[in-house]
Amino acid sequence: MPIPSMKDVEPTKYTLDAKFKFRCHKGIKCFTKCCSNINILLTPYDILRMKNRLGISSEEFLEKYTNMEIEKKTSHPFVILKMADDKEKKCPFVTPEGCTIYTDRPANCRYYPVGQASLKKGSEKGPVHEEFYFFIREQHCLGYQEDVEWTIQSWREDQEVSLYDDMNREWMEIQLRRDPAGEPLDTNKQAQIYTASYDLDRFRRYIFESRFLDVFDIDKNEIEKIKTDEIALMRLGFKYVKYLLMLEEALKVKEKYKKKS
Repeated sequence: MPIPSMKDVEPTKYTLDAKFKFRCHKGIKCFTKCCSNINILLTPYDILRMKNRLGISSEEFLEKYTNMEIEKKTSHPFVILKMADDKEKKCPFVTPEGCTIYTDRPANCRYYPVGQASLKKGSEKGPVHEEFYFFIREQHCLGYQEDVEWTIQSWREDQEVSLYDDMNREWMEIQLRRDPAGEPLDTNKQAQIYTASYDLDRFRRYIFESRFLDVFDIDKNEIEKIKTDEIALMRLGFKYVKYLLMLEEALKVKEKYKKKS
């Protein structure tokens, strides 16, 4: 979803059975207003879908359509969709007729006007990630005045966000975790995390053109799969990010390399 202003967010956590009324359509006065002057956070899976929809590489997509920023608390790199450089600062994919990449729009746009969040809570068994929902009520939005009732669950099904949630959940959990050493990430590690998370085409080249496969013990079937399967490649990227952040032994280093260390 667009990153909302706190004044537009209801300070209540909702569950999947929460009810609300909403409808967005071309005939409504505020149509596409929510697609201007906003920050839209993009996940790795968002970028995969969007760059394939446009028929371009991840490198070209990132350069043309995004800005990279650094999260202050974790120092992780993250990606924001670049708005048009005009007064309205519109999404580059919106027109008076609506979204030109609607079937491949980002997960956060699919959720709107519902917001999704995750909290990391401690327990005796270790950290627990609690997912919850909230409503975004921007002043310009007239969709809440429409007489179509949903639950958050039925809205999720209608907007087809389940696949996006499955693809994004592991990445979102990584975003909530810091390097155990507690130190900010250096620029080199930030660049590696950025590539492994978002720039899949460059990451694939890195795997096959560097010492990556000499250093890490990757199953032969997985190696063959990532040559053509971008989902498998994305998931390997998540493993590499966990390795870089020393969160867990997500990738196994070959013995011959350990000895050289």
